[in-house]
Amino acid sequence: MNATNKNTDIKKIKSEISTLKKSLLNFKFQKASGQLEKTSEIRKAKKKLARLKTEINKSIGESNA
Repeated sequence: MNATNKNTDIKKIKSEISTLKKSLLNFKFQKASGQLEKTSEIRKAKKKLARLKTEINKSIGESNA
């Protein structure tokens, strides 16, 4: 994989991370106000966020090696 392809992948992942952070914040507000039906969505969003962050760190580590 070349450098430009990695950069575009990282940009896509970062945009997805920001989207997940916004939805996680919305989930927290919904839970606090009692509107959130599926509280498991919070845990799923957190796990996906962690996976994406790990993917970024992994690709950065490979480029530094």
